[in-house]
Amino acid sequence: MDKIFGIYGDALALRSQRLNMLASNIANAATPHFKARDLDFDKAIASVLDGTPLNDSVASNSRYRVPLQPAMDGNTVELSTEQTLFAENAVQYRSTLSFLEGRLGTLRRAMKGE
Repeated sequence: MDKIFGIYGDALALRSQRLNMLASNIANAATPHFKARDLDFDKAIASVLDGTPLNDSVASNSRYRVPLQPAMDGNTVELSTEQTLFAENAVQYRSTLSFLEGRLGTLRRAMKGE
């Protein structure tokens, strides 16, 4: 399957993991002492390309976000930042998914002999 989908399958999985992290940050924007986290996608995908398993790559490339203005209650979520990053990652996720859908369509046509 790696030969068919290349790095895009792993990229989609990493984008999904990042969406979950960012969604968790947004959901916990009012939770005292919650620490916002993010995934360094570029480092994570490079790690996967070097042979690191996906889950290990996510764990080793996840970082706590340093806020510009920490909240008095210790929460480090800056809602506007999280929403912007979520939207950007969602677009990138959708682009990767569209590429994979196109690849699958090509494979279907090839299998049918079209």
